[in-house]
Amino acid sequence: MASSAQAKKSSRRATWPHILVSGSLLFFLSLFALELTGNPNLFPTVVMLGAFLIPVTYVVFLYDHQHLSSITPIGLALGFVYGGVLGVSAAAVLEPLFIHHLAFSTAFVVGFAEEFAKMIGVLALGWHMENKSEINGIMLGAAAGMGFASLESSGYAFTAFLLSRGNIDAVVNTMLMRGVLSPLGHGTWTAILAGVLFHESRNGRFRITFNVVKAYILVSVLHGLWDSLPTLFSMLPITGLDFFVGEALVGGTGLIILWLRWREARRKQALEKMP
Repeated sequence: MASSAQAKKSSRRATWPHILVSGSLLFFLSLFALELTGNPNLFPTVVMLGAFLIPVTYVVFLYDHQHLSSITPIGLALGFVYGGVLGVSAAAVLEPLFIHHLAFSTAFVVGFAEEFAKMIGVLALGWHMENKSEINGIMLGAAAGMGFASLESSGYAFTAFLLSRGNIDAVVNTMLMRGVLSPLGHGTWTAILAGVLFHESRNGRFRITFNVVKAYILVSVLHGLWDSLPTLFSMLPITGLDFFVGEALVGGTGLIILWLRWREARRKQALEKMP
């Protein structure tokens, strides 16, 4: 029994590097073929690989490094799809209702709207889950957030393609930047909020407690800062700080909060499973 469990643990840990390496090779091969042939049929392949590679790797990385969650790979895949499709669709409906012109303050409105929208997929899947442990909430939230990030990046890539009048370099730069930074944003924020929501559940039912409201405000503010800090840093006389410093501060804060909640959730789950 022990040897089989250790073998399963080892095999799961080896999953995410394989996805990252093989996916990167496929992306650059398809990009090379597109540049070589100019065949527009390859464009969707390049966009989808570029937009989904890092988010999928991030979710698999979390799955490989936890052994106490009861969520299956199919459950994570459904969370990825539900969080992405329902979240993007809901955000597209909600944002025009509250945002009528672009301004500094609208970045925070976007944050509150999108963090609410992403949770629709989490609620749709988690409502009937029997085991509403915090570790399950973190896993499902990360999948939903990364599904949202993937589809949003696809949209940004298509917009960059149109605005640049077919410039592939503009599309690739957009996808690479958003893909590399995606673990610092949507997946982390939704994982934090979903983890708190699951943690506050009682008797198999979700509860909107003060802690859930605080977590929602926290991740929404982090989202708003993520969108607005580059503008603030661009006003500084030192060039080059507008993007990287702002994103590093906000993204690092979110990762630290998620890591603390992840560690506490694993500790609590391990104690509950002890005889």
